[in-house]
Amino acid sequence: MLVAAVVALSPLALATGPAHAADEPTLTADPLSTWQTDGIVWTLAYAEGVVYAGGTFEHIRPPGAAPGTGELPRKNFAAFDAVTGEPLPCAPAFTGGVETVRAMKASPDGSVLYIGGSFGSAGGVGRSNTAALDTADCTIDDAWKPAVSSVVRAIDVTDTTVYIGGQFTTVQGETRERVAALTRDGRLLPFNVTVRGSSISNDPTPGINAITVSPEHGKVVIGGRFTSINGSLLNSVHGLVGLDATTGEIVNRFTGWIPRRSAVKSLVNDGTNFYLGAEGTGGGVFDGRVAGRLSDGAMLWKDTCLGATQAVVPYRGVLYSGSHAHDCSQTPGGFPEHQNRQHLLAQSIADETILTWFPDTNGGIGEKLGPRAMVMADGILWTGGEFTAVNDAPQQGLTRFAAAPDTGAPLVPAFSGTSDAPGKITLSWRAAWDRDDGVLTYLVRRDGVLVATLDRESRSWDRPTVTFTDTVAPGATHRYSLEVTDGTNLSSRNGPLYVTAAD
Repeated sequence: MLVAAVVALSPLALATGPAHAADEPTLTADPLSTWQTDGIVWTLAYAEGVVYAGGTFEHIRPPGAAPGTGELPRKNFAAFDAVTGEPLPCAPAFTGGVETVRAMKASPDGSVLYIGGSFGSAGGVGRSNTAALDTADCTIDDAWKPAVSSVVRAIDVTDTTVYIGGQFTTVQGETRERVAALTRDGRLLPFNVTVRGSSISNDPTPGINAITVSPEHGKVVIGGRFTSINGSLLNSVHGLVGLDATTGEIVNRFTGWIPRRSAVKSLVNDGTNFYLGAEGTGGGVFDGRVAGRLSDGAMLWKDTCLGATQAVVPYRGVLYSGSHAHDCSQTPGGFPEHQNRQHLLAQSIADETILTWFPDTNGGIGEKLGPRAMVMADGILWTGGEFTAVNDAPQQGLTRFAAAPDTGAPLVPAFSGTSDAPGKITLSWRAAWDRDDGVLTYLVRRDGVLVATLDRESRSWDRPTVTFTDTVAPGATHRYSLEVTDGTNLSSRNGPLYVTAAD
C-alpha cells in the first residue's frame, strides 16, 4: 500500500502564483557551445544566417578555452554562423575614437548591416561613428558615410530609412539632437527632433539609448534619458516617446510609464507590440520591463522587478530579457529579494508571468551588469555582455540558448527516514529545483522496486519539504533510494538509506 503525503506550497509561492508554461514553452536553460570574446559585447545583430557581435574587445577564442588560448584577432566586431556558432572570416576592425561598437541592425532584406558606436575607421576606411557593411562580401559600403558628431547607441532600419540615436548633436553638419533619420544611401532626411533634459540627475546630458520603428504604423519609438521632446513642457514626456516616422512630431507621450531617475535601455517590437527594458538610478527605482501596443500606445503590462534591464527580445509568446534582477516579489511567478542576482529571465507576453527559465551569468567585467545584448537567430537566442561565466562555468562575452537539447539533470536532494507508528516509514527531503522545469518528479524505490512517483513544483527560492509515507510490516528494515527527473534527464541515485519500521 502506497500513501503519498500532500505537500503545501510555501506562502510565497501562493502569493505570487506558480509559473506554468504549458502554452508558452521556453528555450532550454542549457547553453550551447559558443565562442568567447576577451572583452564586452554591447550589441548583436542577425542577417542571412550570420550573427554579428559588436563591442569592446580584441580577440575571440574557442568555447571552453581559457583567456589567451586559441585566440583569433577581432577588433570590436566579429561574425559567426548563426546555427553552428563557428566564427566567420568577416572581421573589419573598428578603430579610432573610443574604439567601440554600440549598435547594429540589418536592413529588412539582410543585405546591409548598419553599425554605430564611437570609431573613426571601419575596416581601414574613414568613418564618423557609423558605417554600413555589405553582408554578401563583408565590405564597408562606400555610399553610407554620414558624419555624426558623437557616439551612436541605437539603430533601426526600414526598407527606405535608417534611424540612429545617441549623444550626437549634428549629422552631416546639420543640427540633429540625439536622433536622426537618413536614407539608405546616407542622405539626411527632414525628420528633426529636439531632445532635451536628462532623466538621470547625476548625468545631465540627454541621450537616446534605444529605437524601434514600425513602418506599418508610421511610428518610431525612442527611449533613453530625456525630459523634453520638441519643446514639450518639462516632464510631459520622460524617457520614452512615440514619434511620427516622417515628421518627428509626438504621437505618443507614454505619460507616467518611466518615472524620475529611470531611463530606457532597450526597445524592440514584433509588429504588434513593443517591449522595453529600463534602468533605475537609486533604490527602488523602476528597473523592469513594459509591454505596449504599437497601434495606440496603450500599456499592456509593466512588471516591478528590481535590477536594471539591458536587453529584451520577444520569441513565440515569451519575452526574454537580460538584467541583474534581484527582487521580483511583486511580479507573478517572481522571487523575493536576494543577494544572488538573476541575470536572465523569461516572461509570458500575455500576462507578464515569470516563466521557469533560469539560466544565469555572473556580473563580469566593466560595470558588472552581466548581459547587455540579445538577438534571436534561426531559433537560437544569442546573448552578449560583460559576463565571464554562464551557469557557473567559465564563458566570456557570448552565450547561446536553443529549444533543445535539454541536458541538465536536477541535483538529487539528501533525504531521511523515520518511523513513528507501527508499519509506517516516512521519508522526507527538501525539494530540488531545475533551471528550466518548474515541476519535478521524484522516484522512490524500496529494496530496488519503484514504490512511489511524486510530482512537485519548486523554484530555487521556494523549495518545500516533500514527504512520502510507506506502509510495510512492523519491525521490518528496508532499503530506500531517491531519484529526481525533469522529464528528460534523470539525476544520480541517492541512497541506500536503511530504515526500520516501528513495531
